[in-house]
Order: sequence, then structure tokens, then C-alpha cells
Amino acid sequence: MEFFFSLMHVVMAIINFSGANATCSLQGESASPQLSKDGDIIVGGIFPFHSNWQFPDLSYVAKPLPLKCRSLDFRAFQYSQSLIFAIEEINNSSTLLPGVSLGYKIYDSCSSTAIAVRMAMALINGDEQTFLDEPCSKPAQVQAIIGETYSSVSMAIASTIGPFSISIISHYATCKCLSDKRKYPSFLRTIPSDYYQSRALAEMVKHFGWTWVGAIRRDDDYGNSGMAAFTEAAEQLGICLEYSLPFFRTYSPEKVLRIIQQVKSSTSRVIVGFLDNWDLEMLVHVFFEHNITGYQWVGTEAWIFDPVLATKDKNNILQGAIGLAIPTTTVTDLRDFILDVHPLKSAGSAIYTEFWEALFQCKYSKQNESENTPVCTGKEKLSDVENTFTDMSLMPIFSNVYKGVYAVAHALHNLLGCTETCPTKKQPDPFTFLEHLKTVRFKTKEGEEVFFDENGDPAARYEIINWHTSKEHQHKFVTVGFYDSSLPFHNRLAVNMASVVWAQNSKEVLVSVCSESCPPGTRKAVLKGKPICCFDCIPCAEGEISNMTDSIKCEQCNKDYWSNPPRDACVKKDIEYLSFEETLGILLTVVSITGAFMTVTTTVIFFRYKNTPIVRANNSELSFLLLFSLTLCFLCSLTFIGQPSDWSCMLRHTAFGIIFVLCISCVLGKTLVVLMAFRATLPGSNTMKWFGPPQQRLSVLAVTLIQVLICVLWLIISPPFPFKNLKHYKEKIILECHLGSNIGFWAVLGYIGFLALLCFVLAFLARKLPDNFNEAKFITFSMLIFCAVWITFIPAYVSSPGKFTVAVEIFAILASSFGLLFCIFLPKCYIIILKPEKNTKKQMMGKVSAK
Repeated sequence: MEFFFSLMHVVMAIINFSGANATCSLQGESASPQLSKDGDIIVGGIFPFHSNWQFPDLSYVAKPLPLKCRSLDFRAFQYSQSLIFAIEEINNSSTLLPGVSLGYKIYDSCSSTAIAVRMAMALINGDEQTFLDEPCSKPAQVQAIIGETYSSVSMAIASTIGPFSISIISHYATCKCLSDKRKYPSFLRTIPSDYYQSRALAEMVKHFGWTWVGAIRRDDDYGNSGMAAFTEAAEQLGICLEYSLPFFRTYSPEKVLRIIQQVKSSTSRVIVGFLDNWDLEMLVHVFFEHNITGYQWVGTEAWIFDPVLATKDKNNILQGAIGLAIPTTTVTDLRDFILDVHPLKSAGSAIYTEFWEALFQCKYSKQNESENTPVCTGKEKLSDVENTFTDMSLMPIFSNVYKGVYAVAHALHNLLGCTETCPTKKQPDPFTFLEHLKTVRFKTKEGEEVFFDENGDPAARYEIINWHTSKEHQHKFVTVGFYDSSLPFHNRLAVNMASVVWAQNSKEVLVSVCSESCPPGTRKAVLKGKPICCFDCIPCAEGEISNMTDSIKCEQCNKDYWSNPPRDACVKKDIEYLSFEETLGILLTVVSITGAFMTVTTTVIFFRYKNTPIVRANNSELSFLLLFSLTLCFLCSLTFIGQPSDWSCMLRHTAFGIIFVLCISCVLGKTLVVLMAFRATLPGSNTMKWFGPPQQRLSVLAVTLIQVLICVLWLIISPPFPFKNLKHYKEKIILECHLGSNIGFWAVLGYIGFLALLCFVLAFLARKLPDNFNEAKFITFSMLIFCAVWITFIPAYVSSPGKFTVAVEIFAILASSFGLLFCIFLPKCYIIILKPEKNTKKQMMGKVSAK
């Protein structure tokens, strides 16, 4: 306990001493810029001049030496030259920041997140070794920082300096995550976010018909975030990832082998690479070792336009690769400035020497005489070498650095209130400057508009780059299309398919699907446990169609339509009704007309021989009325043929009901006449005077009027109407007459049946009356046929489908009409025409006398 209190006293004493001397002093090693120039306001820069570093001794025995960077990267020098060029151009301008000079301090991040953060802090705090008597709340040493190149490093820098509101503008960090202003409030960039690139890649993959793809991503924030955005966009477009494998160039051989095995065992033939050029340099070598060729690579702007990678792909693993690149752009005089290395010499001698030795593969001073490396003279010509530094393929990225510096200059110009000259050269506070920088909008000297959206991102525009390989195995980057996120969805992507060369130099698009497309007429059915891109094709059910490829469901046809046999279109259902053109309709029409003709012929015969005994003995008045009604019966069957209409539906049932009652009432009258005539022959009977011709006419009229009344009530209450029957057959429409009121229809039939039954009973009772004039036996046969037909009709009518229902009804009408015609009138016509000798009064009375 005493030790604890003693320790607390020491700590408090140190705190009190520090508070009494609240001055700024540099802690640890100082960090010097690689390139620098003084000015009124300083612009910082952080670029990866080296791509690797030597690990220090961490034995904890001695103080570790500073990290030693190695593997010089010429691209960083190109970025630096672009920054210097922009600053020199602004300083020489009379319209932008007049009277204010810009300076720069450019640091090396050594491709290390830790070093980059340390360099950022050096830019903010300064790198002076001496104690300062000023408070630590002094303003930042730089106004803004241009850089860093990589997303992971940029995230570390942005999260570190974000709380100080120091602006950072990246020219190449594309991670979608950096658009989050809550985490990175001071980060802006002149290159589009991977959010847009990921969506553009997904739309491009969909455009080429690839729905089953693999992916290899860089195992850092850039790759993981970019692939997450791509996966999200791909799912929305119906694209499935068979695998998404992380990779980093420092992975162990075992990890790399697992990646190779996964790719080999996959069925997809397209690989989306969210990687950088260094990762792919290693991968193409490993792919060749394991004979993994013929895959279609889809790339991001991080590697698709890299000539060094193309040169190192000697085995054409990436042949036919296609991907997105920042649109080609030019900045006047920038190329010549980059290739003029004198600004580098004046801005930083130490890095310049290393740069010169690496550029020309020489040494200013040899370590020993045995070295074969030539001695640098300082007069080597850049035109004699061809390497990354002389390659200007990344001019769009150099332009991004240039635009970043100009954005800073325009924000300062507006903030300082510069007109003909700037009234002050004082550096604005970081927060105020950041707010102005976010809203800056200007055009470069080439006319390109520069601005930042609410997330600090520029407008997303890409060129679609395709790798062409010549016979000499030389790669050529060919622009085959473009993508512009500011355009409507269907116009964003444009590709000249004829110019595209695919993997293995094929002119045809590689197929990469889990399941073949489902043709029209089928739908996709996802396989259990498989991604949505793996499916079976199920034929659409009857009455359903799919008229597009890969339909996820079948659409039901409208009620008047039905699916065609291929199930890819709805066609109008066949309309079925008994028409005059079809065989059955023609046959029934002929029979109806024949029946009417025979009835008319019988009427003519009866009229011709109306004064003969056989006609007069069989109640000629009722016979003619019966013949007339039979003619109408035959003709009314024609109303059942043809397309149903309002008038035909009402006419066919009511006319049939009334005419048949008229017909049966005549037969009933004839039967009653026979019965009354027999009674009249009895002694003392005067029955016939009560059933003479007037009474016969009235009875026929009365019986018929009852049916007329039933029909009128039926038509008033619920008349028949045309109806489309869609239930009986799925594939066709039955046009029929709906009864309207079933009660009305069965009342009509019931009344006819009642009269027919009554007539049959009376005729049956009178069949053996001893009178040659008795036609009761013929009426009995006719009524027997009539009742048999209509009793059979009922079940046949109910069970017959479609037009056969009408045919059954017509058949019943015709059969019963022919039964009446043949049974009642055919025997008489036989005697009249063929046996005229029997058509005499004597002959007619002969049998009576004999009895």
C-alpha cells in the first residue's frame, strides 16, 4: 500500500510539471518529406513511393531502427509530378489565388498504414525538432492532404485526421466505405466510389448473360467492401456468386492452394477480380502453375488498365479480360512535365538519387568493384528507357491528382475573397475550409466539370476496357464501351459487342450459368439448398403462360383466353356453339327443313283431298291446325342453331313451348272428339253438341293461352340470355343460352309433359273404340313416342356438354314432331295416295257394319 501511494505521488508530480510547461515539442523521430517547397499555404501529399519495407529487429534488446522502405514505385513519382505541376500552374495563374503562393510537402507512406498515419500527423503538426513556446492548439501545418493511393491506408489517415477537420482528397481510393461521412467527415475524392463501380460491374456482368460467377477479392477494406457492394447489386440483378475468396499477396502457400482448389472445382467460368495489380501479378503466376486457363476475368479500375501487369502476364491467363477504367482524359502539358525530372531534383535530393538509380539501373557510387551495375553520370536520357515512369496509361489518375489540387485552390480562392488579388494570405481554419471545399464547383482548362456530392464523391463515369492480345503476345487495351451513372438505368451501359475479344481470343461470349435459361413456356423452380441461379425449368400449367426467358412465374391468361401448346402466348379460346356451318348443324338443319317440307306436303295433300271421307272423318279443322303447328315445330328448331343472341335465346324456348302446346292441344282436341263421338252414338246422348267446332277451337285456345301466360311471366321475371360458359371446358368458351329462370323453363316443359300425358291416357282409353274413324290408336302411338323422347331428353339434356346440349334439345323436338307427323298423318296419306279405293264412305263404314 505504501508503494501504491508513493507511485501516485510520482504520477501527480509529472502531471503538474507537464501542465506548467504546456508547450509543443516533437516526441520520437522526426519525419522529413520526400519532396517539398515553401509557400504561403502548404498542400500536403502522401504517396506510396515504396511498395514494401524491411521489418525491423523487434528483440526488445535495443531501440528498433526506423522502418526501411524498399521496392521503389515509379507511379508515386508520377502522382507527385502531377501535384507539383498543378501547384506550379496555380502559382503562375493571375486569376486563381492571385498574390498567394502554394507550397507542398509530399511524404512517403511506404504502402504501410502505420507509416501513412505517422506522415499525416507530421503534415498536421510539423516536424520541427526544437521546443516551441507556443500552445499546442496552433493551426495545422497544411491546408489539405492529397492522397493516399490505397483505400485501407486512406481510411486510416481519414479516421485519424478527421476529428481535426483536415481535408483529405484521394485520387485513387475507391472503397465504398469512405463515403460514410459519419466515420470520415473530412474525406473527399476525385475518383468514383466502388459503390458505383460495383453496380457497373454487376450490370456489365448481367449484360453479357453471366449469372453464375466466382470472385476473388483483396483481403482488405478495398476488396471486402467492394465485393460486398458488388454482391448486393448482383443479387438484385439475379446474378449468383459461386464463391467469393479473399486473397492477399502475403498469404501462405497453404491458403493460396485452397483458393486454387476452390477455383478448379467450380463450374462458373467467369472470375470477378476485386484486386490490385500486385495481387494479380502473383495470382497469374500461380494460376499458370496449376494450369488454370480459359477463364473470363472481369476487372476493376485498380488493374484492368495496368500495362505492367499486362506485360507480366506472359502466359495469357488474363487474356480477353474486360473491366472498368477511369475515362481517358488529358491535361495539357502534364505529360511533358512528368517526364521532365528536374522538379523532382529541386524538390528532394535524397529521393531523387534513389529514383535516378532505379530509373536508369545505375549507381552513383559502387559498394565494391565487382558490381556490374553501371555508374550514373546524371546525363542519362529518359528517351532511352521504357518503364513504368514513362508509361502514361494512368493519365486519368494523374488528372485526378491535378483536379484535387485545383479543388483546394478554388476553395481557398472563394474563402479568401480573392478578386484581382487576395486580401489575405492567412491560412483559414480547417473546418471552415472543409465546408467550402465540399461545395466547390469549377471547370478545368479542358472543360471538365469538377464537384463533390453529399458523400464527397464525384460523378461516376467509366470506360469499358478489353484486353486484346496480338500474335506477338502483346496486350492492347481497347475501349469497347462506357458506363455513366448519371444517365437513366437502361442507357447507363453501352458496349460494342463486335469489338470485344473474350477469353482464349474467342469472338463469342463465354457461357457461365448454373442452369441453362428456361425458355418461354416454362418457369424457374429453385432447387432446394442451391442459389437462385440454380433451378429446374417447369412447364407452365394449362391456362398459364410465360412469354419471356427465365420467367420466375407463369401468368394466368384472361378468362377469354387460353394458353397455346408451347405455353408462351395466350390465344383466344375457341368459341363453341352449334353453327349452321358445321356437320351436325347442317344435318339438323336439313332434317328440320325436311320435316317442315313433309308437313307442308301433307297439308297440301289433305287440302287437295279435304272433301274425301278419310279427311272429313278425322276432324279436318284440327288436322290442319295440327299440321300448321307441326310445321312451326320443325322450323322453331332452327332457332336453336347459330350463335346465341338476346332475341334468339328468348325466342327459341318460348316459341318452342307455345308451339308444342298448340300442337298437343290439337292432338288432345282430336282425342276428345273421338271420345265424344263414341258417346254421341249411344241412344239418347247429346254430347257432341257440347263439344262442337266452337268448343274445340276454344279449348285449343285456352290450353295454349296458359302456356303463353307462363312464357310471358318467364320473360318478364328472368328471361333467357346469351351466356359464356367458361367452366365446362377450360380451353374453350361455350356460347349458350342461359335459362334465366330454371323454374320458368321447367314450368314450360312440365306443362307440355302434363298435356302429353293427359293426351296419352285419353288416347289409350279410346284406342279400341269400334269406329273406323277412330284415330285414337295412332294418337296413342304418337304420344308414346312423344313421352319416351322427352323422358329420355331430360337426363341427356342435363349431362350433354356444350353444343350437344342444344343438339339433344333439337333432336327431341324433331323426334317428337316426326312421331306425331308419321303416326297421325302417314297412314291417312298412304290411303289417300296409294289406296284411294279405300277412301270412300262405304269402305270407311264397312268395318263398323261387319262388327
